[in-house]
Amino acid sequence: MAEDLADLYENAPCGYISLGPDGHIVKSNATLTRWIGFSREALLGKRLHDLLNIPGAIFYETHFAPLLRMQGFFDEVALDMATADGARMPVLANAVERRDDAGALLFTRLTIFRATERRRYERELVEARAAAERGLELERAASELREQFVAVLGHDLRNPLAGIQGALNRIERKGAEAATPEIVALMLQSTERMNALIDDVLDLTRSRLGGGLPVDIERQVPLEATLAQIVDELRIAHPDQRIDARYALTEAVDCDPERMGQLLSNLLGNALTHGSGEQPITVEAMSERGQLRLSVANGGIPIPPAAMERLFHPFCRGEVRPGRRKGLGLGLFIASEIARMHTGSLTVTSDERQTCFTLLMPTRHVEGDAAGAERG
Repeated sequence: MAEDLADLYENAPCGYISLGPDGHIVKSNATLTRWIGFSREALLGKRLHDLLNIPGAIFYETHFAPLLRMQGFFDEVALDMATADGARMPVLANAVERRDDAGALLFTRLTIFRATERRRYERELVEARAAAERGLELERAASELREQFVAVLGHDLRNPLAGIQGALNRIERKGAEAATPEIVALMLQSTERMNALIDDVLDLTRSRLGGGLPVDIERQVPLEATLAQIVDELRIAHPDQRIDARYALTEAVDCDPERMGQLLSNLLGNALTHGSGEQPITVEAMSERGQLRLSVANGGIPIPPAAMERLFHPFCRGEVRPGRRKGLGLGLFIASEIARMHTGSLTVTSDERQTCFTLLMPTRHVEGDAAGAERG
């Protein structure tokens, strides 16, 4: 019977420590010595805080030791013990004091339970909760953006529809001869605006559901003509805004020229909407050593850091200067997707001097890259 009790003490599934009245270790079992790697002899004469890491020792002395002295016990205290090889072993400790009839401390007994898995589980729970809260916050933000998107889409479609309807009403009242070139031009502009909005929505849907925007890669495209056409069109549409363009396209580019024009148009549209208006917008395009670099820079207020994080997300819309139309918040997202489908990247820098969007992509397309062949 005595041997069974001795074995139960020495090889229990927990560690045992006995502290003398002066707080030094006077006894420990074999389980604890195996766990922490110290011999029984090495433990004798140490204090409990000698076995703890520095933060744990400070916390023990300032919190748990006073609690033990005040109430005579503590339960399930989380500590980190330092092992002989310098590792950290998370444990849970229970302690109880034994005093004589006069109240003098005789000894303190502690049981030590390894808590590595429990501590990991607790951390995972905390991380899972934090992730769930982040996901909920993102979902709330996405829900708000979707509501804004629907509202803006409805508003922006209503305007060109109203223009077309007004023109048709005038023609209906005054006859077909009332269809002046100005009215026809207004109707054409309205339909173009509606088509652009619908195209943006379709591009968003294709990107989200089909793994990326559809692109049709053509070999050796002389890209300068495509880019120059976009710049010229926007110069005509915005005669009050100076747009400088510099081209050094010494290499033809494998790309979808229509999508590349759309990318530049979106970047220029963003610069026209958010730029200062007083400073010129600069477009630079160059190709050398197998790489195309296309940048659009404008002056104005720097983009806030918080906005930078979501700049290429769908429905992200910043403040626009007076007189400029606020869009759906899809232009930069679509531009970044076009870059990605050409195995390139679209980045932005913004400071007090200027905001600059830069596309970098290879001039040669390799079959099997992200863009692939034509996608529907």
